[in-house]
Amino acid sequence: MSIDQKILGFCRACFAQLESRPPNHRCPVCRSPRLLFHPEISTLSIAHIDCDAFYASVEKRDDPDLANKALIIGGEHRGVVSTACYIARLSGVRSAMPMFKALKLCPDAVVRPPRMAKYAEVSREIKAMMLSLTPLVEPLSLDEAFLDLTGTERLHGSIPAISLARLVQRISDELGVTASVGLSDCKFLAKMASDLDKPQGFSVIGRDEALNFLEPKSVSTIWGVGGALNAKLKRDGIATIGDVRRLDQSDLISRYGSMGMRLYNLSHARDNRPVDPGGITKSVSAETTLSEDLKDPELLRAYLWQLSEKVSARCKAKDIAGHTITLKLKTRDFRTITRSSTRDTPTQLADVVYHAAEPSLSSLTNGTAYRLIGVGLSNLIPANEDGDNGDSDLFDPNAPNRAQAERAVDAIRAKFGGEAVEKGIRWRLRNPK
Repeated sequence: MSIDQKILGFCRACFAQLESRPPNHRCPVCRSPRLLFHPEISTLSIAHIDCDAFYASVEKRDDPDLANKALIIGGEHRGVVSTACYIARLSGVRSAMPMFKALKLCPDAVVRPPRMAKYAEVSREIKAMMLSLTPLVEPLSLDEAFLDLTGTERLHGSIPAISLARLVQRISDELGVTASVGLSDCKFLAKMASDLDKPQGFSVIGRDEALNFLEPKSVSTIWGVGGALNAKLKRDGIATIGDVRRLDQSDLISRYGSMGMRLYNLSHARDNRPVDPGGITKSVSAETTLSEDLKDPELLRAYLWQLSEKVSARCKAKDIAGHTITLKLKTRDFRTITRSSTRDTPTQLADVVYHAAEPSLSSLTNGTAYRLIGVGLSNLIPANEDGDNGDSDLFDPNAPNRAQAERAVDAIRAKFGGEAVEKGIRWRLRNPK
């Protein structure tokens, strides 16, 4: 079938293009029931791809014995859940849940520590596959990205929807990771669509149905509406996106400022943000809420190292580096303390992030108990092409050697697993006094 012909659907198994729905609901070419139809499917080209339980999927791929087991990625006893496989989610386990609570809900779960170097490596491979479809790829994290496939029909010989279906099949075949696709005419709706049918879903939200689709959705699903704003909107009698749409633009702006304009536009399914491959992340951070308030300096330093490794892995995956390192602590009475330092040269190295934040941590471990610790990199720039991103330091002659060692450890972990090489300070988290 020519791509100039009207296409209403396709087969997700063999990618055959279809003009009408078969009477037996099976592909006329391969007999598969995995058919996707939508009246606008041939005209939509903005997509959001989200890997399914990414960290857990990589772990199950690398250890087949985990295939049919509930798997949680995160700290074994302290901290929070990084991600959980779909088997564990059936018991109510969710990301960011305290680990002790997750294990109460799912006591038979296998718990594995995160292997950020491995996840970053797989993320880079996925991004390379995305770039083979279009240069307009905007990563949001290690496991999700927006893509704009406008104008790629002639290049790939198929509508964007089919190109995306081929892409997620390739990711599954070559990398052993599954993903879900959301397709629409803007980023807001594409991201909403990708959450509709996970895992391994492919959902479409067209222009003609957008307003009806959005009408009953919670206002919290609007991009930028966090917990505090959601609570305020509910107090003001605004619970759904339909409630927002029934208000005047001027009224929303007078109540909520610039956020009011965003609420107005998105409630009307208007989102003109382009897919921006050149957009630089403003900051990269990692934090953990401790299951028990902690004042032990050695254990706090161990957590700082673990979080520094997470921040470093995310920066390396995105090829970015930062000048400003920020330590974040929260006391048992919810008072937040931050300390920042700025370097002349940018870095993406865990060793540098840790050693920049550790003096501040040491000065603050004076008997105060903390319920949360975090660290972040900001003032970000693209990573240097020569690869010297914090590797050298005029005032630290040993910095190049430690940088070389860290990059060697990254390579070993990517090949043999996150526990193949481990600093003694990280070992302390699993062996507290």
